[in-house]
Amino acid sequence: MSSAKDILAVLTIGIGIASSAGAAPVESLLEAPGPTGPLKGSMLAPPVGQGPVVLIIPGSGPIDRDGNSPAGVLAAPYRLLAEGLVARGVTTVRIDKRGFAGSAAATPDGNAVTIPDYVTDVNAWIAVIRQGTHASCVWLLGHSEGGLVALAAARNSRVCGLILVSAAGRPMGELLREQLKGNPANAPLLDQALPAIDSLEAGKKVDAATMPAPLLRLFNPRVQGFLISVFSYDPAQLIAGYPKPVLIVQGLRDIQVREADAQLLKKADPAATLVLLPDVNHVLKSVTSEDVRANIATYGNSALPLAPGVVEAISNFLSAHPGSGASGSQNKL
Repeated sequence: MSSAKDILAVLTIGIGIASSAGAAPVESLLEAPGPTGPLKGSMLAPPVGQGPVVLIIPGSGPIDRDGNSPAGVLAAPYRLLAEGLVARGVTTVRIDKRGFAGSAAATPDGNAVTIPDYVTDVNAWIAVIRQGTHASCVWLLGHSEGGLVALAAARNSRVCGLILVSAAGRPMGELLREQLKGNPANAPLLDQALPAIDSLEAGKKVDAATMPAPLLRLFNPRVQGFLISVFSYDPAQLIAGYPKPVLIVQGLRDIQVREADAQLLKKADPAATLVLLPDVNHVLKSVTSEDVRANIATYGNSALPLAPGVVEAISNFLSAHPGSGASGSQNKL
């Protein structure tokens, strides 16, 4: 096991995405120091040069470096995003969250975390990436809850700028209230759920012992410390006055985070670039109807490609900022 100071890449392998063996991108397995063991991830780089370097920060729950989780999310959006971007000359690093998947040894309990803990991990990854690539800085791409982590970590001087994908523009407590109220099936749960959110926002844990199963999962005592942490942040306040480039990408078929959130982020940072994608959902797949079941079905299908426009929006934004994140002539965009 690596020590806390051992932050070197441990293995490099080729993967056959390109048709020509000589032109295949290169995947490197990386480690960064965690509290009790290593954090682990994968870097996917072009065969020549590296272009801008993007750290992909995953969303909520036990999400792995590909964007999948044991809860049934198998859409692999981060792996597909990395493969799409490397074809455009962009290097990406995607990571397993502290306490889960390859990073399970990094802490005894992956639920006993806070947003500052995740910021610490982001800073560790930035150091590892810069050591391995010699990039002047690293772009942070935060998806969903990862957008909040990216915003909280954005003041690191080695961050080039932010790419916020399906990221909330409101405090998470407000977003959770909207999600609960938006499903008529949750009506019997609201009398207990809404006061629980109020208490957690006030920094107070709640007694979940008498809650029905759906709420017990949501307000499990093991995650209440994290909920208190995440509810205490306002993304709009974090982004206001941020001096570096920001891209906000929002799918209009997203049933978890809404266009209103993207607009709140844009209002707080008028200099940010906002891209709205009409038929894109939360896991960045194409959805062409209002059918919620069809939308959710894409969460379990890694065979579906990313929706058109997602990779293009990000690569075009990086192309517009060629002086950030590449080491000299290695920027191939």
